[in-house]
Amino acid sequence: MLNCKPMPTPMNVNEKLMVDDGVNMADVKQFRSMVGGLNYLSHTRPDITFSISVILHNLTIHHLGSTKRILIYVAGSLDFGVSYMKVSDFRLYGFSDIDWAGCLDDRRSTS
Repeated sequence: MLNCKPMPTPMNVNEKLMVDDGVNMADVKQFRSMVGGLNYLSHTRPDITFSISVILHNLTIHHLGSTKRILIYVAGSLDFGVSYMKVSDFRLYGFSDIDWAGCLDDRRSTS
């Protein structure tokens, strides 16, 4: 991953992964090792949290490719992250963006 071209986003914007997509299963040990490391990293990198939740549904070759894309994104954005420290005047701001019926399996929206 040292010489890879950095990706601007952790997932392809138009990519829709399905649970039963009919392709071969990936190497389970390698897949779980990568996802476990990314899951641990998501505590300080909230920008990859949604992408990790999407790839956890199945262990296919497509999901493995998306996992590798997240790793390439992380390798290209090492300066990003959240640092936790004590602050006297704390204010939390948030936002939500919803895709209408974006999940191909159950047609639910993602927010």
